[in-house]
Amino acid sequence: MKMAFILYDDLTVLDFVGFYDAVTRLKAMGFLPGLEWTVCARTPQVRDGAGLRLQADAVPSSLEGFDLIFLPGGMGSRGLRKDQDFVGWLRTARPCPLKVSVCTGSLLLGAAGFLEGKTATTHPSAYDLLAEYTPKTTRERLVDEGDVITGGGVSTSIDLGLYLCERLAGAQARDQIARQMDYPYRAKPPLRPGRAV
Repeated sequence: MKMAFILYDDLTVLDFVGFYDAVTRLKAMGFLPGLEWTVCARTPQVRDGAGLRLQADAVPSSLEGFDLIFLPGGMGSRGLRKDQDFVGWLRTARPCPLKVSVCTGSLLLGAAGFLEGKTATTHPSAYDLLAEYTPKTTRERLVDEGDVITGGGVSTSIDLGLYLCERLAGAQARDQIARQMDYPYRAKPPLRPGRAV
């Protein structure tokens, strides 16, 4: 499995790191030894909302070929959703089987057309913006639509990462990774519209 973690200026770094830390442990702990990931951006370096510099592994012209793309949120997402160059780049991920976001990363999924007909969630401050892309917004913490998974606000990134660990490698993997992270919390199961529970 190949994952693309997509970064941009003015992201919220915890959105990225909470998810990244959980899912990359799938490889480190031997649950998915073939797991590969690439930190992607439109520029070689980005800054989070507080000025922390993050280095991209790649500045690919296309996101084709990945099995999963992940988009964190942050104030930068609000402007980028109107940036046709960035949104066009995201659309190259259309063939990707799994598109995942946390916080206002869902606005970028929506701008790229990936939320059509889907239920989705975002940071509580951005429900009205999310409604521009899908009338099926919800205040649920996690929403799994099969090929699109969205998470709520910033701290949801850890819950979302652990949920992906379970979805990709099973409950035992999720529980062992959560123990290794010293994370004793368990989010309620995600809303799964149109999917068997």
